[in-house]
Amino acid sequence: MTRTAPRAERHALIYSGRFGDVTFGEDHPFKAQRYRLTYELMEELGLLRAPGVAVVESPVIAEERLAAFHRPAYLARLEEFGRSEVPRADFRFGLGDVENPVFPGMYEWARLGCGGTVEAVRQVVDCGCRSAFNMAGGYHHAQPARASGFSYLNDAAVGILELVRRGLRVAYVDLDAHHGDAVQQAFYDSDRVLTVSVHENGRDFYPHTGFVDEMGKGPGFGFAVNIPLLRHADDLVFEQAFTRGVLPVLEAFGPDVLITQMGVDGLRTDPLTRLEYTTRFVEFSARAFLDTGLPWVVLGGGGYDKVNVARCWALLWGTILGRDLPDRLPPNFTRRLAELSRPATMLRDRPHLAQPNDFARAQQDLDRVLGFLERQLLPLHGIRPGRAGR
Repeated sequence: MTRTAPRAERHALIYSGRFGDVTFGEDHPFKAQRYRLTYELMEELGLLRAPGVAVVESPVIAEERLAAFHRPAYLARLEEFGRSEVPRADFRFGLGDVENPVFPGMYEWARLGCGGTVEAVRQVVDCGCRSAFNMAGGYHHAQPARASGFSYLNDAAVGILELVRRGLRVAYVDLDAHHGDAVQQAFYDSDRVLTVSVHENGRDFYPHTGFVDEMGKGPGFGFAVNIPLLRHADDLVFEQAFTRGVLPVLEAFGPDVLITQMGVDGLRTDPLTRLEYTTRFVEFSARAFLDTGLPWVVLGGGGYDKVNVARCWALLWGTILGRDLPDRLPPNFTRRLAELSRPATMLRDRPHLAQPNDFARAQQDLDRVLGFLERQLLPLHGIRPGRAGR
């Protein structure tokens, strides 16, 4: 399934109809149906046949490539459990609990998503694409030998290791509401990979990591950047965090390739988080990443309202393609949502600001976090205090 259109600037959407072929369970917050809904909305908006767009079938990653990050015993257990028709559990590997259920086809499905990220890397590095988007990537919690946070295989870490193996320097920016803990951990002592994560503060929020003083170690000291935000942080807070914290260090690092995790569980109507940005920030961050001019691998991530996910990632893809999209959903897609008992009419959110007291607390804490970074971390990259974001 590959469609291409000639254009000076090419973009690849990595997709498979099999992305939505699994279920974590009726009561589990993760719904794989979100992938199909996103694809359908992109199609309705004319974003799949636009000039320069290639829709590329996601491959299943070869097991030997997974071994660059994951432990053989863990992979063997994933394969064993994925073939079983009987529910299984092995808590040593984080498998079989409420968070990371075991189901038939689990391993093959996880390999498909991971293969999509490696294919996105190939499209950008080898095929000359300006960007490549794997919506079924971004499983940033999976550890080398443990499933965690709905994540079985860490596609981001596998993709980054592929780039590092080629001698390239990589910047990984994670905008999911949850800290990108396992990706940070994988490269915590490396100066070849910059990891940046903007997320809800981990003091009382999963995975309880990602504090501002986590800055790397050894050669990697200064190459782990964390911007934790208080609950109720809205578009204004996120945009400041991005402008004053993310962009300066990204520019100073000067990577060969940019990888971003674009989880949208920070949207104010997501059922699992307490952040309050809107679709405005999704478009804002996409434009900013595009403006860097870097080869760009785009990954999905969190998002536990499937309609929100479809809206946000369609806007993300439209921004990447430079398309002006309407504020309202296409009529056919609106009818599709009504059939699913999920009525919605708007593609973009209406403007929203957090309540004044909530905003004041989030703003004050952001100032504290950025002050620490401007004093302690940004100077390590040659950025003088007070110059960030100007």
